Amino acid sequence: MKLGVNMGYWGAGNDAESLEVAKEADRLGYTVCWAAEAYGSDAATVLTWIAAHTQHMDVGAAVFQIPARTPAMTAMTAATLDTLSDGRFRLGLGVSGPQVSEGWHGVPFAAPLGRTREYVAIVRKALTRERLTYEGKHYQLPLPGGPGKPVKLTVHPVRETIPVYLAAIGPKNLELTGEIADGWLPVFFSPEHAAEHLQHIKAGRAKAGKNNLDGFDIAPTVPTVIGDDVQLCADLVRWYAALYIGGMGSKEQNFYNQLACRMGYEKEADEVQQKYLAKDYAGAAAAVPFEFIDRTSLIGPKERIAERMTAYKEAGVTTLSVAAAFGDRETRLGIVRTAVEAAELAGIA
Repeated sequence: MKLGVNMGYWGAGNDAESLEVAKEADRLGYTVCWAAEAYGSDAATVLTWIAAHTQHMDVGAAVFQIPARTPAMTAMTAATLDTLSDGRFRLGLGVSGPQVSEGWHGVPFAAPLGRTREYVAIVRKALTRERLTYEGKHYQLPLPGGPGKPVKLTVHPVRETIPVYLAAIGPKNLELTGEIADGWLPVFFSPEHAAEHLQHIKAGRAKAGKNNLDGFDIAPTVPTVIGDDVQLCADLVRWYAALYIGGMGSKEQNFYNQLACRMGYEKEADEVQQKYLAKDYAGAAAAVPFEFIDRTSLIGPKERIAERMTAYKEAGVTTLSVAAAFGDRETRLGIVRTAVEAAELAGIA
């Protein structure tokens, strides 16, 4: 199991610190640095900045939003980033949610699975530098009946194949990920519930004629807080968990809430959501069960972190990405340093 680091969103007022964290992770031998986007900072610009200040580790989108870019634009961005980083780019994709897709990007959220399948196929084809044509339900290239003509990408990526990851949560999306992607970017990944998720990934792999997970990267981002008091460490993660379980989406369409329900926290997830939507943010955070936080985070002293890292490896994780987003500069630098020490203690990195 290898280590990665996730920088989350840019523009929160600690960007200089985030760059220092990325540079330290590169020095320590981390394999990849991920950046996210929602409706603030875009991941492509951030990854370019990080790539310019690092030398060894990959830079990865976790994720580029599918409704934010045409497939061809994503291929252009991926090829450019791969060139600028000297072959260090990983392409993570996700459909976002209906509120952001339709409210921010003005793109219908309907048929996310079908759109994702066609989107990935077009991106892959464009990156081969063939003349781009595609006949699908959601995308037609060139548009029929118009002046468009097939063209090909003029940029040569360094990598022969840029790895594609999908951020997937639901069973059908997990199966699609196993079928068409090179890796999975899970959120709230729990080793105790991994088998249920991986059976869907494996079903997708079987559809693609692959009978195992060899070469498939399972790369969860795991909130990480180091400290002697486990409960205090968990409290720092509560607000993050409450935001996603309670506030990411509407009451009817919150994929993170649905995930918590499938993990056995239906009653608690409902309470978190009710309080969050009523703007009782402190109450929502307090309602997140400690067990949920503990199973989906790395919290506590180094020795405890090492034990949990072993559980992640045994559950099938191949790249464990610590989310070093909690605390000031020294605290965040301490997270990436201690994670390496914990991995060495566990004998897994």
